[in-house]
Amino acid sequence: MASAVGIPVACIAWTVTHEEVFREPRQYCQKNAPRHARYCGEILLLIHLRILLYHYVAAGVLIIARFKLLYVDWRGYLFAFFALVWIANQYMSIYNRLRLDIKHEQVEIKRRSKGRHANR
Repeated sequence: MASAVGIPVACIAWTVTHEEVFREPRQYCQKNAPRHARYCGEILLLIHLRILLYHYVAAGVLIIARFKLLYVDWRGYLFAFFALVWIANQYMSIYNRLRLDIKHEQVEIKRRSKGRHANR
């Protein structure tokens, strides 16, 4: 069950930290976070710091889903919180590795096709 709940955490965190949709807010945060750190540093760093974002998203998912792990009291939330962050990090690592492999294959295919066209 924890692995299924970890999917939305990873999806939301990946979208905010990597995808083109949030590129402008990320660039704004990177540029202005040191200047505004006194007033809203945590909010600006939320998008910039991926690990911090995973924790916030995991906490939000726990609250919405009321997901507990091993215990039925507050300890269940604590265990579930750290498990979700860890699982989301694993999913993100796998997805990032998959993207790198695909990109490497595309570069290799382009290199081979250029070599074939040069021999003609």
